[in-house]
Amino acid sequence: MKGSNLRPTLLRASTALALAAILVVICYFFVDRPVAFYVHDHGLAKYRVFKWLTYPPPWVQDWSPLALTVLVVRRAWGPFSRSEKALFVALVSLIVADQFRTSLGDVFGRYWPETWHNNNPSLIGNGTYGFHPFQLGDDVGSFPSGHAARILGFAWVWWLAMPRWRPLLVLVCLPMLASLVLMNYHFVGDVVAGSVLGAVVATCAWLLADPSPAAERA
Repeated sequence: MKGSNLRPTLLRASTALALAAILVVICYFFVDRPVAFYVHDHGLAKYRVFKWLTYPPPWVQDWSPLALTVLVVRRAWGPFSRSEKALFVALVSLIVADQFRTSLGDVFGRYWPETWHNNNPSLIGNGTYGFHPFQLGDDVGSFPSGHAARILGFAWVWWLAMPRWRPLLVLVCLPMLASLVLMNYHFVGDVVAGSVLGAVVATCAWLLADPSPAAERA
């Protein structure tokens, strides 16, 4: 891919990340705590449908290596179709987005909305709130959301590659993203950051794989 084609994408990605940073700050001061307390006080996490909606992202990641292997073998018999190429790139994008999120989780060190595992510090559990940069461990890994990064890291490739599928992608992705907040797995700001991260990784991955002008306009 020529650098002249990649530069506009990097500029748009930088703009998206800057807007996401502004939204995260707004959420941090005005949205995250009220929403987390509302979810807890109204017992929304008891609805199993919200929990079920959080399962697909890690399932897809778990099966990604096998699916990628099958696609590599398939490639030996001829070029990929557009949908096969999109699937290959989407799987790689999901893995990269989640690994990127893991690194950022250690950089930002944000506590979770609620205590779920090994008495992790949380807003609901013991009033712990905020960012504590460069603290390692799962107890300070709420930001950005790994689930959101995986959802958008996978789905945004299809958004670019198959524009006609966009209504379906919205119907599938929005409930899963909302479930992360409704289960108090993540603050709203975590989901915003994870979603933008996933979309940026997916955009770069798809344009590197398919640098045609049509791909950039999709």
